[in-house]
Amino acid sequence: MTTAAQRNTASVLRRTALLGAISLALLAGNAQAQHAGDSTMVKLIRSLVGSGALTAEAGDLLIEEARREAQPPATAASTQAQPGDVRVPYIPQTVRDEIREEVKAEVMAQARDERWAAPDAVPEWTQRIRLEGDVRVRNESRLYSDSNSNIQVNWAAINAGNGYDVNRNTHLPYPPLLNTRQDRNNSWRIRARLGLTADLGEHVQGGVRLATGNDDGPVSTTQTLGGGLAKKDAWIDQAWIAWTPIDALRVVGGRFENPYWSTEALFSNDLNFDGVSVQYQDRFASDDLTVFATLGLTPLEYSGDSFPSTSTEKMKSRDKWLNGLQVGAEWAFNEDHRLRGALAYYDFRRITGQLSEPCALYAGDTFCSTDWTRPQFMQKGNTLMLLRNIALDPVNPANTPQPQYVGLASEFELVDVNLRYTLPAFNGYGLQLDGNWIRNLAYDPGEMWARANGGIVTNLTLPASGIAGPRDIDSGDTAWQLQATFGTLALKQPGNWNAWLGYRRVEADAVPDGYNDSDFHLGGTNAKGYYLGASWLFDKRAWLTGSWFSAKEVSGPPLAIDVFQLEVNAKF
Repeated sequence: MTTAAQRNTASVLRRTALLGAISLALLAGNAQAQHAGDSTMVKLIRSLVGSGALTAEAGDLLIEEARREAQPPATAASTQAQPGDVRVPYIPQTVRDEIREEVKAEVMAQARDERWAAPDAVPEWTQRIRLEGDVRVRNESRLYSDSNSNIQVNWAAINAGNGYDVNRNTHLPYPPLLNTRQDRNNSWRIRARLGLTADLGEHVQGGVRLATGNDDGPVSTTQTLGGGLAKKDAWIDQAWIAWTPIDALRVVGGRFENPYWSTEALFSNDLNFDGVSVQYQDRFASDDLTVFATLGLTPLEYSGDSFPSTSTEKMKSRDKWLNGLQVGAEWAFNEDHRLRGALAYYDFRRITGQLSEPCALYAGDTFCSTDWTRPQFMQKGNTLMLLRNIALDPVNPANTPQPQYVGLASEFELVDVNLRYTLPAFNGYGLQLDGNWIRNLAYDPGEMWARANGGIVTNLTLPASGIAGPRDIDSGDTAWQLQATFGTLALKQPGNWNAWLGYRRVEADAVPDGYNDSDFHLGGTNAKGYYLGASWLFDKRAWLTGSWFSAKEVSGPPLAIDVFQLEVNAKF
C-alpha cells in the first residue's frame, strides 16, 4: 500500500524532474535553435503547459527566454565558447518563485487531504493534554500467628451497619470479628490508574484520574481478583484544578495527591486529599538551598443536611476537617550529599466521638444525637468509645436493646518531623537514610475517660478490682520510623535496582488509624515491626518488586501479622 509519505516523495520527484527537464532544454536551446530554429524548444514548453505542469504565464516567459538565448551573438568574441565551458541558462526569479509556490501548494493540499505533516493535522487541544498511568499485578500472602487472640472485633463493620446490641440479655451472638489465625496465601491483586492532565492556559492546569479499588476506602486502590471473574470497578481517584500565578507558588483545589512530605506511618501512599492546598517552593540563587511550605484545608466528612431524617429539628453543621501546615528545606552540599527536613502540624477537627444525649430507642427513636461522630472510615488500633447514651425501658430495663456505635476516644493534634539524608555509597550507588517522628499533642487519657463517661471498649486493661479508670487505658501518643535505602535510588535504566530496610512503631493513638499504610499489620495503629524489600528495573518502564512486612501489636491482646508481596509494575 502506498503511504502518504511515499506519495509526497513521488510528487516532489516529479517536480524535480520537471525542473531538470526545463534546465536541460535551456542548455540545449542554443544548439537546437541554430540547426532547427526554436520549434523543438517551443514544442517542449508548450507540451509542459498543455499537461498542466506549467501555467500559461510561466510557459510564455520560458519561450521568450529561449528565443532571447537563441539570438545571434553581438560579437564573436563575446559568445564564442571555450573548451571546458558550461553554459548555464538564466531562469527568471518570477518563474522560480512560481514553481516553488506551486510545489508547496500541491504538497500542503495533499497533506491536508491525507492528514500527514500538515500544521493542523493534529488538533490543537491534543497538544495541551498528557496521559499517564500505571498497572500493577501482585501476588500477596497474609500470614497470621497461631497464638493471636481470636477475639478482634471488626468495629468498622459495626459502624457501617445498624450498630451492635451490647445487652447480652437481648443479643447473644458475637459482634463481627476479624480473622486473626487463618493464613490467606497467594491472593492475586491488581492496581490500575489512568490520569489526564491538561494545560488550560498559561497559569492553569486541570487533571482527572481513575483508579481501581475493592471499595471507596481512601487508603488503597488495590483490587482483589477472583469474585467469579466479575468485572472490576473504577473510581474517580483525582479531579483537580491548579493555578500557578508564579513559578514558586501553586494553588490546587478538588481531589489531588498528598501535598505533604510524609511517611506511610501517617498517610498511605495511595491516599489522596480533598479540599484546597497552597504549595510554595523556591530555590535560592546558589541552587544549594531549596525551601518549601504547604498549607492544606481538607474536609474529611460533612454532617448530613437532613440529619436526623425523622425529626423536624435538624442538626447544625458539624463538619470534620484536617488543617495542615508544613515547612521544610533541602540543602545540597558536597556535590552528591543532600539533607532534607520538614516540620508539620496537623489538626484533625471534630473527628473525636461524643457521648449522646439520652435517646429512647425503646420508645421508637431511630437515632441518637451523636451518631454522626462515628468515623466514616476506620482500620484498627485507635482507642474507641461507645457513642450512645441509651435510655432504659422503665418497664423492662434489663431487656432493653442497646445497639451501639463507636467513635474515637482521643483528639488528634499531630507534630510530624521528617528527615532525609542522601549520600553516595560505592560503585555509583547511593544511600538514603529516612527518619520520621510523630507525637499526638492532644492525647490525654483523663479527658478520654471523661469524654466516654467510662465507655472505653478498646485498649483497656481491667485491674484486679474490676473497676477501671483513666490509668488503665493501654495506649500511647508516639509513632516513629527509620528506613535505609541502598542502590540506584531513582530507577531509570534497565538493570537498575535498589533495596530497603525499615522499622516502624505506631502506638495506638499516635495518629488516626483511618489514613495510614494498609499493608503494614494490614493497616491502622498499635503496631510495631520491620519491613524490607527490593526493586529491579528489567525494562525501560517495568520493574519487579518484592516486599515483606512483619508486625505485631504494641500493646493489648497478641496480634502478629506477616505480609509478603511479589509484584510487577509498569508505567506509561
